[in-house]
Amino acid sequence: MSELTETRLRIIATTCSLLLLCACAAAQNSDGALKLWYRQPAETWNEALPIGNGRLAAMVFGNPAMERLQLNEETIWTGQPHNNIVESHSLVIPQLRRLLFEKKYAQAQALANEKLKAIQNGMSYQPAGDLWLQFPGHETATGYSRDLNIGNATASVSYNVAGVRYTRTAIASLAGDVIAVHCKASKVHALAFTVLLNSIHQNKKIFVQDGLLILTGMPGVAEKLEPKIQFEVDVAVSTNGSVSYTDTSVTVASATEATIYVSVATNFKNYRDVSDDPHAKAIAHLKKGMQKDFSDLLDEHIKAYRKYFDRVNLDLGSSEQAALPTDERLKNFSAQFDPQLVSLYFQFGRYLMIAGSQPNGQPTNLQGKWNDRTNPPWDSKYTININTEMNYWPSEITNLSELGEPLISMLKELSATGRESADKMYNARGWAAHHNTDLWRITGPVDGGFYGMWPMGGAWLCRHLWEHYQFTGDKNFLREIYPVLKGAATFYVDALQHEPDHNWLVVTPSMSPENSYMKDSAGNAISLTYGATMDNQIVFELFSNTIRAAGVLNIDASFADTVQRKKNFLPPMQIGQFGQLQEWIHDWDRENDKHRHISHLYGLFPSNQISPYRNPELFAAAKNTLLSRGDISTGWSMGWKVNFWARMKDGNHAYQLIKNQLTLVPSDRQKGDGGTYPNLFDAHPPFQIDGNFGCTAGIAEMLLQSHDGSIEILPALPDEWKSGSVKGLIARGGFTVDIEWKNNKVTRLSLFSKLGGNCRIRIDAAATPLRSDLVLAKGENQNSFFFVDEIAAPLINKNVSLQQPSVRPTHEYDLPTQASGSYEISFE
Repeated sequence: MSELTETRLRIIATTCSLLLLCACAAAQNSDGALKLWYRQPAETWNEALPIGNGRLAAMVFGNPAMERLQLNEETIWTGQPHNNIVESHSLVIPQLRRLLFEKKYAQAQALANEKLKAIQNGMSYQPAGDLWLQFPGHETATGYSRDLNIGNATASVSYNVAGVRYTRTAIASLAGDVIAVHCKASKVHALAFTVLLNSIHQNKKIFVQDGLLILTGMPGVAEKLEPKIQFEVDVAVSTNGSVSYTDTSVTVASATEATIYVSVATNFKNYRDVSDDPHAKAIAHLKKGMQKDFSDLLDEHIKAYRKYFDRVNLDLGSSEQAALPTDERLKNFSAQFDPQLVSLYFQFGRYLMIAGSQPNGQPTNLQGKWNDRTNPPWDSKYTININTEMNYWPSEITNLSELGEPLISMLKELSATGRESADKMYNARGWAAHHNTDLWRITGPVDGGFYGMWPMGGAWLCRHLWEHYQFTGDKNFLREIYPVLKGAATFYVDALQHEPDHNWLVVTPSMSPENSYMKDSAGNAISLTYGATMDNQIVFELFSNTIRAAGVLNIDASFADTVQRKKNFLPPMQIGQFGQLQEWIHDWDRENDKHRHISHLYGLFPSNQISPYRNPELFAAAKNTLLSRGDISTGWSMGWKVNFWARMKDGNHAYQLIKNQLTLVPSDRQKGDGGTYPNLFDAHPPFQIDGNFGCTAGIAEMLLQSHDGSIEILPALPDEWKSGSVKGLIARGGFTVDIEWKNNKVTRLSLFSKLGGNCRIRIDAAATPLRSDLVLAKGENQNSFFFVDEIAAPLINKNVSLQQPSVRPTHEYDLPTQASGSYEISFE
């Protein structure tokens, strides 16, 4: 497609959008509780609607005269197999440790900035191209509506032209592994359109061959690394009308129905091998998808999708706002009661996980699987100092456990490439990764000495391995991934250093992600440090989980003993001069610090090292930290804060963060405070998908928690969610939990025990269970999935007087369960 042609197509699309804004009507269907819907087509990418099947993804714009589907395939990245380790960094690490221990922080930062550089700082995720469907004469459409039905994973457009009703339905088939668009006219032979392909990549070819419209291409050079990924997009049309071809287009005429099938494939085989044949793969996917007509393909797709989606249902009530289009509801949300929008947003996060993360594929990256740029924000790669981890927070609790498999597979691969980081940078055994990785599983520092010197990314990812075991009880899985845990722990056994003041074992050099604690004489920020609180918490958790895994598997007793001895020397958490949980090993916190990362509260969430019941001083300090940091921030940061306040047992504050998150951000805004774009994508801004997943996990945490020795029911229920129900959430120990409540009190609880064992339930003290075999709990929970590791007593600034946060009175009950048993509990 020429630049002139593309310009004309965009003009047509824009003109049509303006007309429709003046003359449109739409009605919400009966299943509107699970629909995003709009009265106008998308004018920008952040208004388009996402579909995906894990491997493939598309953004559907919905313009009547010029439909656009922006296409992605998960393995189209810049670069080639490589790691970004710089061996000379190994000479710098000892110097940095010495300078930091001598408290020459500015010198250490300057040295790191000068020496810790790499040519490659992570490759970028790339778009494939654009599918255009040009419908002559449809610029005057009326009666327009478009929607994304997350109940069945379909994106639809409908409108009228000259008395004919036209509909389009798009899917990214979970069953057929193609993207398919079905077009239909209410009048016989009234459907006519032209299919075109284009791509913003410079190295591309577009042609018609053997009845297929084909796009082939490669990404560009990135950071002096030649691209090795080759991709192919194949498009086929099936119709009851006539079909004609030019060199670069397909035209359908005199049709009533037509289906456009889109297949995309690359030569990617694995992170070390790009020897596959993209043409053969694309053709194979296309043939598979076209074996069935659209009706059957749609039925199989919906069946495959609902296998996951229907596991969880959330009802928070409704209001008149539910009848409005999604963008209008979002605009009104802060002022109008709209609990159904919260339910929709919660389920939208689950939809994005199903659409973006399927077994045997790649994990969701910073933009999930949806990206239209060759130079996307932060390369659209894997930022593993919070963002990638946040993407998978909902996987276990919201009953999508299998969809964490791509993250687990990536972790196995990082444990291989990360051995190079451990050996060549730190002269250590085991494996390590820093704060970014990509398709090629790089593990060295990225973005220099200020941001990149954080060797904790792999360790944080390891908590997902243990979490998966805690929720599923799968010992075979634990046995399979134990070497990954052991390798990560081994790195810290070797790499930890005794700091000079207390002889504690600390990670150095490191930082508290992306934050700084002082400036040098020239006003330059200093991030490099040792013994940052988050590092200590992560190593404590990794060591604890590795020891427990060895115990469960009855192996490696000697190594577990070594890890325990190292664990005994880790620094305790500290409470500083403002009553805050210290972020650093020294009391350097700034009382007015509003930084988006609140890394030192890792122990509150996602970990379980801060509890109102076990260590109330730390709980109080965590609250002071949250209040100091404030609420308004980037989108993903507010998503994290929903989880923090849920763990603080403060449902009203968590709900306020949801309100902040569900603040409409203009679709073209790329900077400023966070919120939500019209298509419900998280606005950092720009778009990052982690905020969607973080908020979904946070809503689940408001209703169910199981990290602190028991299953806590409605731990952070806001006053406004007076009555409702949730079905299908998962607690540790393999318990599926359904909850009903009325007037802010639990009325009914249903449990399914997959594994059996003691079920300890924590509920509001005012709730009286009507079940005789429930007994008040005594001592620690004997169900090993609920074991909580004891932390060291915190060090508290002697000048601080902590005010203990109030939490609702609760009672704990024990219920013995059998594997595959179901249990019902009613409450007065």
